Amino acid sequence: MEDRYEKGMNVLREINKENIENLFEDLEDIAPDLGRFVVEFPYSEIYTRKEVDLKTRELCTVAAITALGHAQKELYDHVHAALKVGNSPKEIVEIIMQMSAYAGFPAAINGMMTAKKVFKELDLLPIKKEE
Repeated sequence: MEDRYEKGMNVLREINKENIENLFEDLEDIAPDLGRFVVEFPYSEIYTRKEVDLKTRELCTVAAITALGHAQKELYDHVHAALKVGNSPKEIVEIIMQMSAYAGFPAAINGMMTAKKVFKELDLLPIKKEE
């Protein structure tokens, strides 16, 4: 059986390699095991399940983190990951907008501003409205 850490890192290499390396650096001097836990549980045990593809998982993750309303660094990382696994900026915007009905407008606006930051960095703005 594949090592849990390596299994999780294989997923992260595909969707979010740069950001996990930054997390490891941020935690190195205070809680290095926390970074390992992130790799070994959600990415090894959840993201590798076959019932849902990575594209859908990342949209769900964007929705959940948006709904939290206070995890902008993590949302930033997952907007990047959502794009990397094939979601379009329009899909991400729609999912964040939908969260206004369930998590409130402040959470949705915070989420949208985080997505905007990612889209701006990647030169994906403006998002064109379909007629």
